[in-house]
Amino acid sequence: MISNKMVGLVQNSSVIRAMFEEGKRLASIYGAENVYDFSLGNPSVEPPKEIKEEILNIMNTEDANLVHGYMSNSGYEDVRTAIADSINKRFGTAFLENNIIMTVGAAGGLNVILKTLLNPGDEVITFAPFFGEYRNYVSNFDGELVVVSPNTVDFQPNLSEFETKITKKTKVVIVNTPNNPTGVVYSEATIKGLADIMNRKQKEFGTSIYLISDEPYRELVYDGVKVPYLTKYYNNTIIGYSFSKSLSLPGERIGYLVIPNEVDDYADVAGAANVANRILGFVNAPSLMQRVVARCLDAEVDVASYNRNRELLYNSLSEYGYTCIKPEGAFYLFVKALEEDDKAFAAAAKNYNILIVPGSSFGCPGFCRIAYCVAFETIQRSLPGFKKLAEEYRIGDRS
Repeated sequence: MISNKMVGLVQNSSVIRAMFEEGKRLASIYGAENVYDFSLGNPSVEPPKEIKEEILNIMNTEDANLVHGYMSNSGYEDVRTAIADSINKRFGTAFLENNIIMTVGAAGGLNVILKTLLNPGDEVITFAPFFGEYRNYVSNFDGELVVVSPNTVDFQPNLSEFETKITKKTKVVIVNTPNNPTGVVYSEATIKGLADIMNRKQKEFGTSIYLISDEPYRELVYDGVKVPYLTKYYNNTIIGYSFSKSLSLPGERIGYLVIPNEVDDYADVAGAANVANRILGFVNAPSLMQRVVARCLDAEVDVASYNRNRELLYNSLSEYGYTCIKPEGAFYLFVKALEEDDKAFAAAAKNYNILIVPGSSFGCPGFCRIAYCVAFETIQRSLPGFKKLAEEYRIGDRS
């Protein structure tokens, strides 16, 4: 008999993954070219050519034990130094090798830092809409997720409500910018307001409140938008980063944590995170990919391809009568459902072999997420279905 906690987790398994599996089922019936799967944030753009070149170069030139063997649980020292130097060059910071812990993607990194920080019953605040797995990650360590209601005007965090929800039990705040599922980048004004509230609440309660910035989409931005680097605004900030999207390597599971010297109890936090990396079963981040990404820190994916998809989808859906905010980053469009029940709307879309994810999965009912990290031709072929779906609601065939 499985554990009681897992019974609940299995019953509430990821809607996104379930939709992805449904897409494979429909493709076997109608043909992959006739199914428009916008469910999963799986990068459609190939990794930069440097990735393959460096994999081959490393395999052919470096010692096998260095490529495949164990190392410090925090990762190779030279890799961590290279990453720290790259961050410093880009954002004017002053990190060193000891501020970086290599992790099994951003998901692994978030679990490592939550394991490090949380006691049972500690509260973790996040802002709706949010990546649904945050709930599970917090539950892994018997924390309590506290959700701030969505601001559906511009999807910037609702700071007034946020301030009322911080208590003595608040240990962590998680933000995700560029945001999944909206594609919104939190503005500098928002970040400054957030930091001001957190600083005041730390003083009021005499506690440490850590800000975790989940940043797998940092490099995927459009129209010259700048993403603030949060360690420059709030001392107790820890960054979780992944190369899954920035280098199109989601299956390789490679990322890192940044733990600045300025965070409260830095030595204990960094030391505990190093141990958590091991005892959670990761042991260390994948050795080969550590060495690869260290040599490809200046490489970039073709963001222009995502932008082409963004423009076509946003402009077309707006023309058909859908309401959505234009994303500034990531590769998601968060569309207002054409009926109150977002799950029913997603089911209606499936009649046209269009697979989208209900916004309730992200703590924001009444909307649906469309992942446009697909082939441009997939979007083109899907548009007649989106148009017919809108027409159904407009003429009253659905309520």
